[in-house]
Amino acid sequence: MKKFAIIMSAVTLGLAGCANVESDNLANNPFLQEWDTPYQTPPFSKIELKHYEPAIDYAIEENRKEIEAIINNPEEPTFENTIVAMEQAGALLARVTGVFFVLDNCESSDEMQQIALNITPKLTELGNDISLNPELFQRVKAVYDKRAELQLDQEDMQLLEDSYKSFVRSGALLEGEAKELYRQYTAELSQLTLAFGQNALAATNAFTLNITDPAKVEELPDFVKEGLAAEAEARGEQGWTVTLQAPSYSPFITYSSQRDLKEQLYRAYNTRGIGGDNDNLENIRRIAELRLKIAQLLGYECYADYVLEDRMAENRETVNGFLQELCDATLEYAHKDVAAVTEFAHSLGFEGELMPWDWSYYNEKYKEAKYAINDEQIKPYFQLENATKAVFMLAEKLYGLTFTQVDNIETYNPEATVYEVKDASGKLMAILYLDFFPRASKRQGAWMTEFRGVSVKDGEEKRPLVQLVMNFTKPTANTPSLLTFDEFTTFLHEFGHGLHGILAKGKYESINGTSVKRDFVELPSQIMENWATEKEYLDLWAKHYQTGEAMPAELIEKLVAAKNYLAAYFNIRQLSFGMLDMAWHTLTEPYAGDVLEFENKAIASTQILPAVEGTAMGAAFTHIFSGGYATGYYGYKWAEVLAADAFSYFKQEGIFSQEVANKFRTEILEKGGHEHPMDLYVNFRGHKPQTQALIDQMGLK
Repeated sequence: MKKFAIIMSAVTLGLAGCANVESDNLANNPFLQEWDTPYQTPPFSKIELKHYEPAIDYAIEENRKEIEAIINNPEEPTFENTIVAMEQAGALLARVTGVFFVLDNCESSDEMQQIALNITPKLTELGNDISLNPELFQRVKAVYDKRAELQLDQEDMQLLEDSYKSFVRSGALLEGEAKELYRQYTAELSQLTLAFGQNALAATNAFTLNITDPAKVEELPDFVKEGLAAEAEARGEQGWTVTLQAPSYSPFITYSSQRDLKEQLYRAYNTRGIGGDNDNLENIRRIAELRLKIAQLLGYECYADYVLEDRMAENRETVNGFLQELCDATLEYAHKDVAAVTEFAHSLGFEGELMPWDWSYYNEKYKEAKYAINDEQIKPYFQLENATKAVFMLAEKLYGLTFTQVDNIETYNPEATVYEVKDASGKLMAILYLDFFPRASKRQGAWMTEFRGVSVKDGEEKRPLVQLVMNFTKPTANTPSLLTFDEFTTFLHEFGHGLHGILAKGKYESINGTSVKRDFVELPSQIMENWATEKEYLDLWAKHYQTGEAMPAELIEKLVAAKNYLAAYFNIRQLSFGMLDMAWHTLTEPYAGDVLEFENKAIASTQILPAVEGTAMGAAFTHIFSGGYATGYYGYKWAEVLAADAFSYFKQEGIFSQEVANKFRTEILEKGGHEHPMDLYVNFRGHKPQTQALIDQMGLK
């Protein structure tokens, strides 16, 4: 049951397109054969588009048979024959969808996107048929009701409790018309969240800005010009081409003084999903309405109440209070940040009010003047290959892990690389796939996922197949991939998620690794970012890619000093995302008004740069409308508090402390969702996290 919930989470991340799926002889379908590959890794070269849908159809029917066998078991319901049997059911379906939905995010096509549209209703129907089956629920309830006398260990008890709650939260207690409405709402919602993500991707890919006048790019750093020239060449265009992909859009906005071009780009980026063929405004209204209807069917006043009941924060009062506390503590400083950058811009001859498309350019100039540091100085020391070794080295120092690149395991794209990850004893811990560069077939952002998680069946442990995906600056004909500081911290962040999967232990995949409460899952990733500004760490590896010279102590000092540059501004910006999320999901009645007006009102208290009429972030906000973070975006800030408090423990004992690292590994990384996250955190840290830890870390005076 939980395994299906994981599959449906992946469904919401699908992209866009259309195709005809050919039927395939199931006997020759690679998903229905044994994988005679190292560690049973996916044989990507044998998997064709035509294989997915027939395999999923077959796997769905097999899953139904497995569920029927549990229901029709004449024996009294037990933990093993009901709860464990459900956990292990659907293994074939998880195998197929585990490949399909991972690749649909990083190796997509029109055909794959159409397959996603085709299979989503089938998977939703299966999920509803399972969660709404009264006979199956009665067996689960029978085991749950006698849980006190079963003498289960902590992991077993957590699986039992999660299984029971999953049924209840998926409508098992509904009857008659309410149950049918639940089916209708969830089926429509799964389609709409998929369509939202497809529209966002299509809108991102639909806009480009081609520049043919050399004077308009002359001021740009070489790495930016080379990247834009390579993009133009790849598209068969002359000159330089800017796209809305982050490695293209962000550097241009940051380093160009061409206000007219930047305004054009800004408006294009911030009107994605607003109007035209890829409009998401009605999708937003309907998604919010359907979530509200589902929550109210289940007895909650709003969708946030439904979601937060199963989160570390537990209720909307806690979340709204948390967001407001951080806002109140930092808003004054954020306004001071904007005032300081504006004053600096005026000193350079800028007149009037800074608009959002001016902001990155002048705050970068101010940072350079204030700290005498910029990305151009840092990037030569952050060559991707060296940064990768450095990230691996950190994992070795903390957890005794080693990473060996192998060529006997297939990848899905020539740009992806594969590593065997082993612990200090030589035991295989995971297979790690790294995929660094943007492609038209890959969605924006950076993420960690798995083709397969950790599980134990019949005494045999299966180790995870972990994937990290980024969209870093590509190498050019003249320059290797050199990371910005932000890109390097992103690498550390996603690698932290990866460690959560790599070091996972436990019998049940559905509660192992990153299968934890959403507002806890970012702790392992957020904490890793702290090493990016630790001199003791940088001294070990940050060397100039051409000369081999170590990063000068003076430059490291500047990097550390600049760590909290505009910390209040960026904090308020992040809070605005969380507040918008909460605004949509604390509605108690459907909203039929103007979506842009709703957004403006929701984030008004955090608006520290001028609002631009007709723009909005919500229409392409895939995290909350198609990516599983609905009523969960606050979790990033929540986890920052956890990470700030947790890293202070490392700072106290030493940033490579084996004692602290071992506690973090055994209490946080290995245990996944086996216990309540607050209990796990207190076991590690010795006390509950305090919001003040993050405020202190920002260095606000």
